[in-house]
Amino acid sequence: MAATPIKPLMLLAIAFLASVCVSSRSDQENPFIFKSNRFQTLYENENGHIRLLQKFDKRSKIFENLQNYRLLEYKSKPHTLFLPQYTDADFILVVLSGKATLTVLKSNDRNSFNLERGDAIKLPAGTIAYLANRDDNEDLRVLDLAIPVNKPGQLQSFLLSGTQNQPSLLSGFSKNILEAAFNTDYEEIEKVLLEEHEKETQHRRSLKDKRQQSQEENVIVKLSRGQIEELSKNAKSTSKKGVSSESEPFNLRSRGPIYSNEFGKFFEITPGKNQQLQDLDIFVNSVDIKEGSLLLPNYNSRAIVIVTVTEGKGDFELVGQRNENQGKENDKEEEQEEETSKQVQLYRAKLSPGDVFVIPAGHPVAINASSDLNLIGFGINAENNERNFLAGEEDNVISQVERPVKELAFPGSSHEVDRLLKNQKQSYFANAQPLQRE
Repeated sequence: MAATPIKPLMLLAIAFLASVCVSSRSDQENPFIFKSNRFQTLYENENGHIRLLQKFDKRSKIFENLQNYRLLEYKSKPHTLFLPQYTDADFILVVLSGKATLTVLKSNDRNSFNLERGDAIKLPAGTIAYLANRDDNEDLRVLDLAIPVNKPGQLQSFLLSGTQNQPSLLSGFSKNILEAAFNTDYEEIEKVLLEEHEKETQHRRSLKDKRQQSQEENVIVKLSRGQIEELSKNAKSTSKKGVSSESEPFNLRSRGPIYSNEFGKFFEITPGKNQQLQDLDIFVNSVDIKEGSLLLPNYNSRAIVIVTVTEGKGDFELVGQRNENQGKENDKEEEQEEETSKQVQLYRAKLSPGDVFVIPAGHPVAINASSDLNLIGFGINAENNERNFLAGEEDNVISQVERPVKELAFPGSSHEVDRLLKNQKQSYFANAQPLQRE
């Protein structure tokens, strides 16, 4: 009777420590990996693009709690600007590479910030903002976690200036309302704020064909060096001391790593340490794994973690149960599947820059770096989350099992289990190659 409640622990131990062969899933069948080609391009021109990852819950029923979270990627060339807009979603913005100037508007205030790699900030829903790449040579790459406030999983952006595909938000109002609001003739309003005037010159008419070839050219535009300098000269820099603020950016590496050794570093900002993350109940982390190194097997107790590969290549293995790759179309068989899926299943995938993978709560994962690897993660349900390691010298939850229970739970004796656990002298990160014995 005593061995029954320990059975899940025994299965995990077998999966990770005894190297028992379990069936694995390819990338196509693996619901936890979203390759970079699963991003949909929303805007693109010669200056950059905005891309949106497919809905998480379309891939597997296990992601139903992520139906109101979306991931966006922004990229722009040097000396370019994402024009002012706002979205009906809360955002957590993280700079992956390059140098940016972010300007955030309020009704009676304006704040500008010079951002660099690792800087992050929360933008509440409805915040008008514009983002410039102030670097002379490097592309700007930004990652956004969006939480829509109107419709689950669907977000809508509104532009102050219009394009052919997405007119200015002001153009939606009637002529009479606009004339009364701005206290002037509609023709003046149209000329200054809206689309091209009906009586435009022949020269401007000739530009329409060119605009149709690049329908989104007014979303990301070029800037002169003088314009860049004007935007950035009064901008604030991110605090490197990790001081928490309700509105100013913070850097993911400002507080030092929570786990670190010669094989890797793990930085994390939690809601308890940052006011901007408290309302959203989200943590943000940045993980460096050196080439040939391994993030040891671990799992999160409550958090669902959305991870993006920003640099490098590697492999990840995730232990779940069978049939977790079933999509929503199989809901009718859900009850029957639950009865037959209580078996350990190994899911694995190759990781490349731009790939996204999701780690559900309670699902152990290990990550192996084949080159220097950097990961950015957003943890949903961060409050009271505990990260438990299943191997390593420190914070190894298996080592906390008492001796009589070890005798009942594992095939080996408690002495053999303890000796096995002590073989790994590293914690959190280790050499990915096992010790070679004669």
